[in-house]
Amino acid sequence: MGLRPAHCYRGIDKPAYTRLAVTKHDKNFIGTSPHLKIRQFNMGNPAPEYTHIIDLVNSSNMHHQLRDNAIEATRQNINRYLGHKLGKEGYFMRIRVYPYHILRENKQAQGAGADRVSQGMSHPFGRPIGRAARVRPNQIIMSLLVNESNLKVAKHALLRAAPKFGFDIALNVHNDTASLGTRPSKQIEEKVEVKAVAAAEGAAATAEAGKEGAPAAAAGKDAKAPAGKDAKGAAAAKPAAGKADAKKK
Repeated sequence: MGLRPAHCYRGIDKPAYTRLAVTKHDKNFIGTSPHLKIRQFNMGNPAPEYTHIIDLVNSSNMHHQLRDNAIEATRQNINRYLGHKLGKEGYFMRIRVYPYHILRENKQAQGAGADRVSQGMSHPFGRPIGRAARVRPNQIIMSLLVNESNLKVAKHALLRAAPKFGFDIALNVHNDTASLGTRPSKQIEEKVEVKAVAAAEGAAATAEAGKEGAPAAAAGKDAKAPAGKDAKGAAAAKPAAGKADAKKK
């Protein structure tokens, strides 16, 4: 069974997590939340100083619930398009909403012979089936940092979100790049790379030292062997000389 239509979850006047259980109060809250389908919220290269920022906003005058699978599908589509057109280092995009809201559904039997079972309760609480973000009017959903020469490509990329979101969107272009907030730094990745290079250099130096030490050890053994033999011969010669002196006496 596929996903139910979006109009089944348009109501936003109720809390996301709570219900009123009269007899069993431990069921007032959802025990667990469904898995988050958004893989990452920051994409591209945050290091450069971009000149323009494009905000994708909800242009309708209504609140909407945006599913996490729709956000993930849009993210993949836009990210793939920008990576092909501008390269992975030519932009930075961030998702500005988070799917806190838990979608619930009272699953019912379907098919032949299920008429008696499928009626169910009139207003059941239901079980968690997904997550969604509650988007207010004029709220920023995504932001994209680019340079002025790439504005046309960036606008075309963000407009790809319209078929997947299901409500009206608009693009706001301005120069206040600081409104995006703190960007992730690449210092952690650089430190990991430095450590990897240092480890590789250390392993190479150890291997070279081992190769150079092998001939030296062999030469040391050869040098010690004759000396040891001479010492043993001298020790054996002393008892023989003592025996010869005893015979003469």
